Amino acid sequence: MARARLRDLGLSIGTLPPGPKNGITDVPGVLVGQVTLVEEAPHVIRTGITAIVPQDGEIWRRNLFAAGHVLNGNSEVTGLTWINEFGLLCGPLSLTGTFSIGAVHEGMVDAEVTLATGADFKMPVVSETYDGWLSESEHFVVRPHHALEALRRATADPVAEGCAGGGTGTNAHEFKAGTGTASRIVAQGGESWTVGILVQTNYGDRDRLLLDGVPVGREIPVTDVPSCFAQRRVEGSILVVVATDAPLFPHQLKRLAQRAGLGLARCGGLGWPGSGDVFIAFSTGNDLGQATDASRVLPFEKLRMLPDFALQPLMAAVVEATEEAIWNSLCAAETTTGRQGRVSHALPIERLPDIMRRYGRT
Repeated sequence: MARARLRDLGLSIGTLPPGPKNGITDVPGVLVGQVTLVEEAPHVIRTGITAIVPQDGEIWRRNLFAAGHVLNGNSEVTGLTWINEFGLLCGPLSLTGTFSIGAVHEGMVDAEVTLATGADFKMPVVSETYDGWLSESEHFVVRPHHALEALRRATADPVAEGCAGGGTGTNAHEFKAGTGTASRIVAQGGESWTVGILVQTNYGDRDRLLLDGVPVGREIPVTDVPSCFAQRRVEGSILVVVATDAPLFPHQLKRLAQRAGLGLARCGGLGWPGSGDVFIAFSTGNDLGQATDASRVLPFEKLRMLPDFALQPLMAAVVEATEEAIWNSLCAAETTTGRQGRVSHALPIERLPDIMRRYGRT
């Protein structure tokens, strides 16, 4: 069966409606660019970069409120201490493989200079998941110029999922996985807001995989579809980026970022000690300009903020869209053969509708 997104199979999660593209690029102004590197010689390479541009045309000149949350910290994110200290996002976010984080960081600094943005602050946000099971990542094929290429490819079009960008070489629940995205539309305070999620999945064991509470992993055991690992693994990593146009302050964005962990748990991810589970949220709802410019007064009289007790539907949107984005990463990914002939099998998506029917899901 051709690869498809979860909703293409007639399956959905939650009650809130998705955006037109059901992805993070439904949030107005948010762009995504990807570089996917697949090589057979001289080294077996399955890796890449996913760059999230928070505002079209304003990558570095328009700072945004942001926050991060670490469910379990066996991971790395450059710039996360800055985000948590000042509550600001000052440029794009990049997701890549563990051994490529330095090259992408260097490339993002160089891109800022190359694009002559005039920004006064350079603190790239780059995070990673380990793709070395399928990719010979120790040969460092991701170079700084790939970061600029990812930025130049950034678009508001639907995001390529599965074996694409930073998720090219990753696995989830012992299936091939990678990049996934989803969105939800929320009505609150007489206005409509969008919540978009992008994930890079590389975690979890087969037995715990759930879809809307149904134990899909147990219904498709490793005796049916072999695991990508020689021995059962329960640990790994996941990156979740939460974007919204709702006008939120950093403390509120941190609360949204935390809810990504509930979407992860609904899929069967529990944040084990060896996992790197990192969530970053940002809002395009306020224009701060270059907030790091100490010579100017920020226009606080123009800032908007939803009341804290109005966040309930936005929190629900994060949970629903995170769960669906994870499933889109699984449904879209294709069977991949990597280093040393290791095979990571695609989820047999044709079995999902029947499994869900047998558990009373329509």
